[in-house]
Amino acid sequence: MLLWQGVARPPSIPFKQAGYLKRNKMRIMMWVIFIVFWAFVIGANIYLSKRFAFYFSIGKIRAMYILFASITVFLIGGMIAFTNATGILSHILFSLAAIGMGAILYLILSVLLVDLVSIFYKTEPRFYGLAALVITVIVSGYGILNASNIRTTKIEIPVPGIQHEVKAMHLTDIHIGHFRGKDFLQRIVNRTIQEDVDVVFLTGDLFDGKIRLNDESLEPLKQLDIPIYFVEGNHDGYSGSEIIKENLREIGVHVLENEVTHWNGLQIIGLNHMLADENSVDMHATGVYSTIKETLPQLETIPGKPTILLHHSPDGIKYASEKGVDLYLAGHTHAGQMFPINLIAKKIFDYNKGLHNFNGTKLFVSEGVGTFGPPMRIGTKSEIVTINIIPEL
Repeated sequence: MLLWQGVARPPSIPFKQAGYLKRNKMRIMMWVIFIVFWAFVIGANIYLSKRFAFYFSIGKIRAMYILFASITVFLIGGMIAFTNATGILSHILFSLAAIGMGAILYLILSVLLVDLVSIFYKTEPRFYGLAALVITVIVSGYGILNASNIRTTKIEIPVPGIQHEVKAMHLTDIHIGHFRGKDFLQRIVNRTIQEDVDVVFLTGDLFDGKIRLNDESLEPLKQLDIPIYFVEGNHDGYSGSEIIKENLREIGVHVLENEVTHWNGLQIIGLNHMLADENSVDMHATGVYSTIKETLPQLETIPGKPTILLHHSPDGIKYASEKGVDLYLAGHTHAGQMFPINLIAKKIFDYNKGLHNFNGTKLFVSEGVGTFGPPMRIGTKSEIVTINIIPEL
């Protein structure tokens, strides 16, 4: 066996090939996900068409196929085509498509539930159909209300080396756009003021589209007479990260782009959204530098000084630990946002939500306060996070 940095590998597989094999595996996995997604979409269309034809005694099944296929094309096409649109009509179409995307998911689940109940309870088919529709409306409505309900998560994290307690607000994934704007940000600012924090860490995806991409949307942040540190997320990149950063700087927000700053005894590292290393595959990653692995060693930090790392997604914890990071703050995952996607997210992300510890480096992943796509949350919460950073005994 050969030993490379403490990792035993068979001589028949050179280490350079290992990274290639990992990237290949990830690409294959992405293709598998793509194929499975479309297989699910096609299967769901066929299933819903047949069930509603049965429920409401519709003889022409072809008409149902056309109806559900048209709805699917509108939902997917509408979200893709109008995400960055700014016109009123485009805004309406995007909103309908996004809400419809969530509703159709729960329609599928509702029909499955009704079909299961029908095994034990028999009634006229139309009542099954009506029940499925009613359940869909109730669950979707609850999801929208739940997503708009901002909750405050409070945690205490010991950090070695700090001399006094620091109270921080961690905000992420606000997603100002078609569904959220200045009023939503004002609610967040009001809650932040109530918490009486010393500093705000904003870890990306502040915007989600160009429809409200202006300085007016950010005006509530001017009411915070405390330092605010910001790093970009992938949706900021899609929306126009340079404009976002310029507007933030104009109101005094500290925008960190692969750099280090110091405040109140803390060393703060801010990274653009990027890959963990050369073996990672992530269609969302952006940034000037290609990987966390490459970027962190280039940054001049003070060894032993209490260090906080801000990065949009919870990637590269190994490299953060090697750099001596004490606390890593991230978002991006939304904890899956909606059932049953929240169950899948646990498998996709090594760190999906909450507080974790990797070799002494603490990582906190927020579920985020906004939403992407459907403005719904089922099985997750819209959270802002108050963190009491205390001296480690």
